[in-house]
Amino acid sequence: MVSVAVSPRSLSTRSLLTCAVVAAPLWAAVSLAQAFTREGFDLTRHPLSLLSTGSLGWLQIANFIVAGVLTVLGATGLRHAMHGAPGGRWAPRLLRVSGLGMIAAGVLVMDPGAGFPAGTPETTTLSWHGIGHMAAGSISFTALIAACYVLGHHFSRTGHRPHAIASRVAGTALLIGNVWAMTGGPWGSLTLAVGTITAMLWTAATAAHHRSAH
Repeated sequence: MVSVAVSPRSLSTRSLLTCAVVAAPLWAAVSLAQAFTREGFDLTRHPLSLLSTGSLGWLQIANFIVAGVLTVLGATGLRHAMHGAPGGRWAPRLLRVSGLGMIAAGVLVMDPGAGFPAGTPETTTLSWHGIGHMAAGSISFTALIAACYVLGHHFSRTGHRPHAIASRVAGTALLIGNVWAMTGGPWGSLTLAVGTITAMLWTAATAAHHRSAH
């Protein structure tokens, strides 16, 4: 029987990358499950962050924080896995910033509005934590978009052209979705949700790609 020695660092890197692999699917699954089951929520009108309000808001708050922590841990694993490779410094850094932004977005809860939760007026006054949520979300989105483009550069330089294209498509999906939502475009919350989930799932796929090499 042939035994294969695995270094503690390799095990640590794989464990950390697993955090990144899990973060995005977990966040997407919990968010979408609530979006389709909570009374009065309409994904074409309401951003997923609005799920943090109401009596069940704690579920989405926890979802943001847990996914953010897993993303930050996963970014450390990605830094180990990409050490010395093109984009090996900036992709993990940007992913870490995105994760920290998610944690902040969970702590700083969005204000109720647009008729959700049920009975809420269409327009509400922004609170300090509502403003903080928007700022944290903007930072997280910007960092995630940039991370996808850096990963595109990384995969181009390392000879993985399909991965490079997918990285840029994911970053562009979030960029367009965010801009469309911010400018008040029809179904803006839906385009933002699609872009966010696409970019997050691609970072999870990237982490899985690097995990398989360790």
